[in-house]
Amino acid sequence: MPDEKTTTVAPDHERGRSDSLARTPTACPARTRLYRDGALVAEGFPVEQISDHLCEPGVTVWLDLHDPSIEDLAVLTEEFGLHPLAVEDAVHEQQRPKVDRYRRNLFLSAYSLRYDPAETQMVTGELAAFVTSQALITVRKDDEFDLRALLDRWDGADDLAVHGVGFLVHGLLDVIVDSYFVAVQALDDEVEDLEEALFAENSDDRSVQRRSFDLRKCLVLTRRIVLPMREVVNTFMRRDLPVAPEPLRPYFEDVYDHVLRATDWTESLRDMVVSILDTRITLQGNRLNEIMKKLTSWAAIIAVPTAVTGFYGQNVPYPGFQQTWGIFCSVGLMVGIALTLYITFKRKGWL
Repeated sequence: MPDEKTTTVAPDHERGRSDSLARTPTACPARTRLYRDGALVAEGFPVEQISDHLCEPGVTVWLDLHDPSIEDLAVLTEEFGLHPLAVEDAVHEQQRPKVDRYRRNLFLSAYSLRYDPAETQMVTGELAAFVTSQALITVRKDDEFDLRALLDRWDGADDLAVHGVGFLVHGLLDVIVDSYFVAVQALDDEVEDLEEALFAENSDDRSVQRRSFDLRKCLVLTRRIVLPMREVVNTFMRRDLPVAPEPLRPYFEDVYDHVLRATDWTESLRDMVVSILDTRITLQGNRLNEIMKKLTSWAAIIAVPTAVTGFYGQNVPYPGFQQTWGIFCSVGLMVGIALTLYITFKRKGWL
């Protein structure tokens, strides 16, 4: 993806130059697209021209802003009728995934996910979006959201562009939810590796414990992001909203099904990680019991010679006292009892 700049870029009517940038009236980098009657007719045109295009019939506009300030969005507030509360949420970070309904637009807050195996952590890309009758305005608060995947998704389903904003919203939600599947699949692979490490002969308990807690943190964050998306997608499917017309409903239902599957997958992985932690504790207890049995067995074996030599070390007469056969008797007694204990403990699996 080329570096974003704030220099002026002339309107581009060629499909191949989807990376063209537009200069906003403020310092915020922006991207633009224009669809007319279901066909992509312009990209990279200046934001100042959006007002002129919205007056044309059958026009749908996409505007993307990267890390804007409130002042940047204030330029568009009057043009699109954006609610001040929605504008404030679009700028502030760490918003929960949600859809807010206002009189003239819908406000979406969502996150993309990416698993970083090197750091064993989940990387999020925060995204806000305003949905109006003729426009989709996306606000990226960082560089983590895969904008190229979104453009490819729209270009790969351009036959649906005739449905206007609903087409753009579906592509956006589909890319976001697809990132959940990729991230959860990576976590699934990590959990499988952790299970194998748990029962390995040379298993490092501290490493297994550390990875278990790191994966648990990742899954908690994933659940906090994926779970609310069920309600988000379901809201866009409501029949009293013009976002998902009847021809697009199967596509939105497919996204909703993917969200449910990602949620169930996340929940099952959380249970597996908890089970791994419990299994690790159980294995440690079993190993400790094995060690204690061995120590106890050897202590019992060693106690026999100690007891016999202690008995024969008494300063009083006893059978074999000051007799040669007495030493053989004591040694035989020690060896016989110790050998009997060893065989008994071995058969019981204590040694």
